[in-house]
Order: sequence, then structure tokens, then C-alpha cells
Amino acid sequence: MDEPSRPYGFAAEGTEAHRAAAPESVRCAILTVSDSRIAETDTSGGLLRDTLRLAGHKIVAYEIVPDEPDQIRTVLGDWIERDDVQAVLSNGGTGIAARDTTYDAISGMLEKRIDGFGELFRMLSWQEIGAAAMLSRAVAGVAGGTLIVSMPGSTNAVRLALSKLIVPELGHLVYEISK
Repeated sequence: MDEPSRPYGFAAEGTEAHRAAAPESVRCAILTVSDSRIAETDTSGGLLRDTLRLAGHKIVAYEIVPDEPDQIRTVLGDWIERDDVQAVLSNGGTGIAARDTTYDAISGMLEKRIDGFGELFRMLSWQEIGAAAMLSRAVAGVAGGTLIVSMPGSTNAVRLALSKLIVPELGHLVYEISK
């Protein structure tokens, strides 16, 4: 009997093989974009650090910067140049308020976008918060061979992105970028 065809030629074995070949530990930098948070009050940055460590990843850099595009681009540019940073996870500044400039700063640096991240994040957010999910400009992509993931600053939003999207695929994403 013929094996059922898979749409678009995707083979389930390919995805599983890539996941199996992916690194178990990714070297991450955490960027919190906020005009008001400090390390002691950065619950979203703390959740990122703690969750990634518990999942076996390494935190190699952490910084809080105000929602100023030049400062965001400077930090990201420095981290992209570092050999010990494979992924940057940013939180904050992804909304539509006048001071929310993270999306604009980051999206302009991306060489390749991972549109599915933002699409899936907003879909999952819609299930939790309803139509307000459309206000998020969460984005992910690749710049200088480094994975960049930008999510809202809400601790609940970070928890959602980590549990449903980032932790399950972080090694796989880094593996695909390095091929």
C-alpha cells in the first residue's frame, strides 16, 4: 500500500531529525526594554532567565535599556557580534503606544523574519486576552546569524511565548540558522 502523501513535500522524519540534531543548550542574551524597570522589578526578564536556565540553556548577557531605538540597536548589534550569543530574547516595547519602539528598532535589523512566531503568538494571546492581542507587534527573525525574538513586556505574555513557542523550539531554531 502506498504511503499517504504529505502536503508540500514535508516529511515528519525531517523535523524530528532536525530536532534530534539541535543543540540541547543555547547561549542566550536577555534584553528588557523599559523606561521604568530595574533589575529588582524586572519580573519578565527574571522569568526569561529562570525558565531558560531550567530548560538547560545558558544566559550569557542581560541588560535593561530604555525604549530608545538607538540604545536597543546598539545593544543588539554588540550581542550579534559576540560568538557566545546564539539567541537574543527581548521583552517590552512591542505595543502601539508612542514610546513603543522596540519592534521598529528590531525589525529593521532582521535579515530574515520568522513571521510564524508573531502570528502564532498573537493567536495564542487571543485565546487568553481576546481581541487586544492584535495590539502586539511581537516579532522574530535572524540578524548576523543570531536568533532574535521580541515579545511584549507583560510577564504573562513572556510566560506564554516561552512555554508554547520558544522553549519547545529554541534549539531547533538555532540549529536551522547554523546550517
